[in-house]
Amino acid sequence: MKTSLILGAALAFLGLIAAFQTVYVVDQTETAIVLQLGKPTGHAKGPGLHAKIPFIQNVVFFDARLLEYDAKAAEVLTLDKKNLVVDNYARWRIVDPLLFYRTLRTVGRAHARLDDIIYAELRVALGRYTLLDVVSQKRASIMGEVTQKSTELLAPYGIQVVDVRIKRTDLPAENAQAIYGRMRAERERQAKLYRSEGWEEMEKIKSGADKDRAVLLAEAERQAEVLRGAGDAEAAAVWAEAVSKAPEFFSFTRSLEAYQKAFAHKSRLVLTPQSPFLRYFR
Repeated sequence: MKTSLILGAALAFLGLIAAFQTVYVVDQTETAIVLQLGKPTGHAKGPGLHAKIPFIQNVVFFDARLLEYDAKAAEVLTLDKKNLVVDNYARWRIVDPLLFYRTLRTVGRAHARLDDIIYAELRVALGRYTLLDVVSQKRASIMGEVTQKSTELLAPYGIQVVDVRIKRTDLPAENAQAIYGRMRAERERQAKLYRSEGWEEMEKIKSGADKDRAVLLAEAERQAEVLRGAGDAEAAAVWAEAVSKAPEFFSFTRSLEAYQKAFAHKSRLVLTPQSPFLRYFR
């Protein structure tokens, strides 16, 4: 009785193990292939409950969702011979698990293959465009070209590349320093040009102002001479008219002026009483 119970329990345990080895569940986010002695059998299995031969067959699961591969930054050469350090990533999925297992087997090996193909296509595509195109104007179309070509080359591995994108583009350190130096030199050259143009404009303004000043002074001097001459002429005319009306009075005043100047410094003059100079002393 006791032996039969033990035997029944053992058989039940073995049956439970066999059931667990026979039945497997594929999640909604996965696909699976069944291996028999290490070789794939049949087609890939979708989500749901499935059965296999216990102990002889085993199941390998693959992620059916969109996967992301982040590549290491690498240098590429543009059409205008500029080195760029490009950091890119790709979104991909396993569309044929059976083919994927036969060619690559693991996601790690798939990443290595993605790295080789995407980097090669990215280098070829960027080599057909200038630095300006890559940085701003044509990046989207370049990425479209790389995505399409990478999908074609990775199709024999059961992989579909959904999208390739550049996260960041930088200049190599040595190139960056050289470019920054050229930019600094260019700015200094422009600054010197602006300064020289400013000094030239200043000299033009100063010379123009000096010329206008000289013209104004010459015109003022001319007008002054004209006015002075007119005043002198008018004074001479008035004086002549006054003298013509009283010549004796004019002679008297001129003699007084002569006396004032002659005796101003205690000068000694030897004159005879009949001298014309003493005419108004008589």
